[in-house]
Amino acid sequence: MYLVKRNPRADWTPRFMDRFFNDFMSDPIREWEDSTVWSPRVDVKETKDAYEVLADLPGMEKKDINISLHDNVLTVSGEKKYEEKSEDENRYFQERVYGNFSRSFRLPYQVDQNDVRAEYKNGVLKVVLQKSAEAKPREIEIK
Repeated sequence: MYLVKRNPRADWTPRFMDRFFNDFMSDPIREWEDSTVWSPRVDVKETKDAYEVLADLPGMEKKDINISLHDNVLTVSGEKKYEEKSEDENRYFQERVYGNFSRSFRLPYQVDQNDVRAEYKNGVLKVVLQKSAEAKPREIEIK
């Protein structure tokens, strides 16, 4: 038989402490809210002349999507309608979420409010906002 010296701090490993604080700080209400609130995934890109916003909105109709621009803040909002189940079906599992959503993005430079285009194709919303003349980079000649 071997004798092994016991280290009382061995249980206090970094992994144990991480798990302890994660469990302590977790909020069951917040976890439930996060799982039931729908928020579309969005990419925002900047080109030389414009900003492009691409939002994944699968299964939605154009009429259910709203886009607004106010004080250089672009807001995309809408509602994904719930599909009513028929009386002869039973749902055993449902991961798709429905309901209202709203995403807002503050743009770093002024955009031309008269030159904003949006198109919705194959479940992807694309909004192109042209930069204003003051925001576009320009070459300065040295004399």
